[in-house]
Amino acid sequence: MVSVPLSPRGRAFRPGYDAPSWREAVRGRFWKVAEAATTPFTPADYLDLFHPLRPGADLRGRVVSVVPETADAATIVIKPGADWAGHTPGQYVRIGIDIGGVRHWRAYSLTHGPRADGHISITVKAVPDGVVSTHLVRRSRPGTLVHLEQAAGDFVLPAAPGKLLFVTAGAGVTPIVGMLRNLFPVTDEGVVKLPRSRELDIVVLHVAPSRPDSIFIRNLEELDRSGSVRLLTRYTTTHGRLDLDELDALVPDLAERSTYACGPAGLLDALTEHHQRRGLPLQTEQFRVTTVVAGEGGTVSFAGGSTLEAPGDRPILDVAEEGGVLMPSGCRMGICFGCVLPMTSGAVRDLRNGEITVAVPGETDAAGVPIQTCISAAAGACTLDPR
Repeated sequence: MVSVPLSPRGRAFRPGYDAPSWREAVRGRFWKVAEAATTPFTPADYLDLFHPLRPGADLRGRVVSVVPETADAATIVIKPGADWAGHTPGQYVRIGIDIGGVRHWRAYSLTHGPRADGHISITVKAVPDGVVSTHLVRRSRPGTLVHLEQAAGDFVLPAAPGKLLFVTAGAGVTPIVGMLRNLFPVTDEGVVKLPRSRELDIVVLHVAPSRPDSIFIRNLEELDRSGSVRLLTRYTTTHGRLDLDELDALVPDLAERSTYACGPAGLLDALTEHHQRRGLPLQTEQFRVTTVVAGEGGTVSFAGGSTLEAPGDRPILDVAEEGGVLMPSGCRMGICFGCVLPMTSGAVRDLRNGEITVAVPGETDAAGVPIQTCISAAAGACTLDPR
């Protein structure tokens, strides 16, 4: 007796008509029907409303909790989407958040090692005039969705780190805390000394304006009390600015240690010069903030290599066309938004209301901030991608 395979409706399969291909065919037909039913949107647009963290979706995260650390800093705990690939302690993640209709991107260090619950965390300090940092610290709420990129960065420890010196200043403590929490987890019973961490010899030199301004100072002090690290604090209101000539006195075996430092540019530049002069190993991490100053007019650069000087009182579209640059547009035919282009860096001014739009590499959307060239004038040097 020969067994004949049946389809889900009880009919015999045709030769070569196996189950996987049948499922793919049904799935394809269903998706076409769904696309027709949801036009002008796509089925994925609706799935995003109900299951934004699903596999295959644009990588997002949902805020789980917001924990105050100091008066102007908070830890944001995030549940990442299913396609989050994980991270190594010390790495950072770029987070995109929509504010006023513009998606801003910022890079923040991850402040935990891999967690059992799969969550990730960043710690953000609200800086004066910081659009994103202030929004995250003051306005983030559980349930808020953010955009994510995969973790990146090479500010990580080697497999056998040996003797270490961590130098941190201000928010620069965040990647170091991520490393320390991975090496020395803290439970209700206290600091756990894992086998891989028992032989480590770590000195932490932490610089901050004062103890109340020190992010994670309680964590550092707990690690110090447990004997996991030796903590040296330098509060500028008490001790003044750190003098690197004092390093040898603070850390007598400095030459035997590998130094990892994260903090403001001034400290890192001075530390780099100090270690290079002495031939000492040093790895630094710094997120440099690019400041865009709006002005009147400027050089407009296009991805294809063309450049032109544009005044501050005329639309970029008109100036570019007069300069021989092929620009997309439908304005003169009544087709609005045909002239929209991504600005990857720089600033433009809306000629209707004077509003400034800024694109900062590494902060705003990597694909660029869309602008209407028919109503936007250069407000300084800017780069457009007319592809």
